Amino acid sequence: MKKQDLIEKNPIRHLKGESDAKESSRMGLVMARPGVGKTALLVQIALDSLLNDKQVVHVSVGQSLDKTKLWYDDMFKDIAEGCKLDKAGEIHDAIMRNRMIITFNESTFNQAKLEERLHDLVQQNVIKPSCMVVDGFDFARTDRAALEGMRGLASAMDLQIWFSAVCNESADQQSAAGVPAPCKGVEDLFNTVVLLQPVSQSDCIDLRILKGSAAVSKCGKLLKLDPMTFMIREDCK
Repeated sequence: MKKQDLIEKNPIRHLKGESDAKESSRMGLVMARPGVGKTALLVQIALDSLLNDKQVVHVSVGQSLDKTKLWYDDMFKDIAEGCKLDKAGEIHDAIMRNRMIITFNESTFNQAKLEERLHDLVQQNVIKPSCMVVDGFDFARTDRAALEGMRGLASAMDLQIWFSAVCNESADQQSAAGVPAPCKGVEDLFNTVVLLQPVSQSDCIDLRILKGSAAVSKCGKLLKLDPMTFMIREDCK
């Protein structure tokens, strides 16, 4: 398969809402219990942008640079082998030049420091991202004002930002729309909210769309995660 064929057939692009977006500054949220596939989905979202020759910033809170790089290498390898991608090595090296990984300790991360780092990178012509993924953001220890600041950052930099969040799926900890704590009450700040849920008697993890456009919701009914590889699949039962 050629690179352009992979881009056109990659179903995750619909999840990002780009095809029906009136603006590129958007925020998305991936929620799940620990170990269900949040980081893997964020990396696949980032890889879709990289394959489209866009620049990406990956913000990793509480995870090392080497471990974050390994996520990209492993996910790309699985995608390339799965679709028999032509010139996979060349494509890997080319797209990774458009990726910047920024790491923070959990105790030192905040929106102001992230914004300062981003502006420095842009002003120095190091990178001008169109997509940013933030893995490890602690929603339980943040407030609405910080998320509003991130929304303002997305708008100011014409940026699509995707977050991961560890959730509590207890029924009494959910909003009316089904968004679980600690993110219930702030779902209005996100264009798309996805809940990853293992399903009994199914060989895959559901991508349950709690908020999104009609196109995104339709896509969510078709997409699943393989629980072994955490790769997006369309053929689960």
